[in-house]
Amino acid sequence: MDIGTVRNVGYHLREQIHRVVVGQDQAIDLLLTALLCEGHVLFEGVPGVAKTLLVRTFSGALSLQFGRVQFTPDLMPGDVLGTNLFNFQSNSFILTKGPIFTELLLADEINRTPPKTQAALLQAMQERVVTIDGVTHDLGQGFMVIATQNPIEQEGTYPLPEAQLDRFLFKVVIGYPSRDEERAIVARHGQRSAMARLDEFGVQPVADLGLLVAMRRFIETIRISESILDYVVDVIRATRERPQLVFGASPRAATMLAMACRAYAALQGRDFVIPDDVKALAVPALRHRVVLAPGAEIEGLTGEAVIRQIMEQVPAPR
Repeated sequence: MDIGTVRNVGYHLREQIHRVVVGQDQAIDLLLTALLCEGHVLFEGVPGVAKTLLVRTFSGALSLQFGRVQFTPDLMPGDVLGTNLFNFQSNSFILTKGPIFTELLLADEINRTPPKTQAALLQAMQERVVTIDGVTHDLGQGFMVIATQNPIEQEGTYPLPEAQLDRFLFKVVIGYPSRDEERAIVARHGQRSAMARLDEFGVQPVADLGLLVAMRRFIETIRISESILDYVVDVIRATRERPQLVFGASPRAATMLAMACRAYAALQGRDFVIPDDVKALAVPALRHRVVLAPGAEIEGLTGEAVIRQIMEQVPAPR
């Protein structure tokens, strides 16, 4: 494994995704970064901006088992995890696995289900195992959650708790496309009302689990200098010192940001991290990990705006 292989695999994955998806370059780069450092991704956007299409196309470019859960207000934890059912023929309980037993899981509209069901993902996202009736089941090295949610201002949504949000490496906000992108979307998909079938666009898998595991091991060798480690820590600690924030980012956020910078650098074809990698990933890695003070909300500030202020004020290494 070498840096050229990582860069080439990233290039071919982007190429496959862009057969179907127009634009969304940042979202795709963040997906690939999370894939290489075993992170999970949360997409937020209004209905109809291709969140689900992007995830389905991403899965089509990978030789990984794909599963989907459509979160609804009446969904129960057992509907996600599975349950033990009694088999009268064998006179024993047999596990009926839920959709979480997969490698790439799409948690669609995750904030339309109550917190009790949202919490069913906590152990799986942190430890890649699930416990059902006291028995722990391994989900494997390929397990990754990509969740979508609608803006919390919409009706019928439940805000994700902080512990759940902290499990996501990135929160990616997907807005409306530019006029040129929207015209390209209509030209490419305007002849059908249903979601596009990937085989119609010739999407082919270009990476399997074995290759991904090898790439992840290589990512761990990407160099990150002492000055950049200090930079990451200073940015995280600055979020705890801002009066506009009730809670700042945790030490887990610092370790995850550093690992993500390694993966991001490798996808750019570098075997070392530079300050621009930290700047590119800070907002999506931290926007969901900070909590605004009530006064800051009244003033119209957002967590993202505060993080951008921090990035402007914390000196980057040269």
